[in-house]
Amino acid sequence: MKKKEFVTQDLLSKIYQSEPGEQRKLPPERALAAEYGVSRFTIRQALEKLASIGVVRIVQGSGIWINDNIRSNPLVYNSITEKRFDQIQFRMVKLHKKLPGVEEQQVFGIEPGAFIWQFCRLRLVDGAPVQIEISSMPVSLFPDLNQQVIERSLQQYVLARGYRISHMLTSYRAVSVSREQAVLLGCKKGSPAMHIANRGILEGGRVFEISDIIDINYTCTYVIPFNQDNLAFRQGTQGV
Repeated sequence: MKKKEFVTQDLLSKIYQSEPGEQRKLPPERALAAEYGVSRFTIRQALEKLASIGVVRIVQGSGIWINDNIRSNPLVYNSITEKRFDQIQFRMVKLHKKLPGVEEQQVFGIEPGAFIWQFCRLRLVDGAPVQIEISSMPVSLFPDLNQQVIERSLQQYVLARGYRISHMLTSYRAVSVSREQAVLLGCKKGSPAMHIANRGILEGGRVFEISDIIDINYTCTYVIPFNQDNLAFRQGTQGV
């Protein structure tokens, strides 16, 4: 593990190790650099990452403040959501309407003759392509979907149309990059990647998007409460 990543993980762990209200600030950069035996630049990189995922606030002249509500909520961030929006760009590859297949009819709850949008876009971080995303959305919900929308935040677009997003259902599996995907991503065929299947659900239960993503630089971190009931269920001791 790189020094920056170790410092980030260790600081995050220490924040969650303390009780709410017990520790409101982190030590200054100079003290942290001495504690970890690294440069202040490395410390600054780690702190910027913690700030980008909402764990701390860096206030010039005041210090590094821990956000008050961070310990009371689960924290999940990945190699995309830890980035600022100005570090992420989208590039549309294609967009077209199509009739839904049987599975798409079932997922979206639409009739066979109701059209859906299907589009492919690249997600670039710091100017380099890292993801291919192929998505589908019902035309009836989003009749004005276009290239400008696709090359921005889809969730912001959905919210701007007056819908309320309830849940995101996501699953992961390891894959290898195909020849066609390698051309778009600028990597070698057979490179390791993560396949991410997403389903976006509106309040009321309707699915507004399904997507399949290939990511060649995926990392993910979870900080979640311990689930005693789940452990008991897996051990077969629940209710005993």
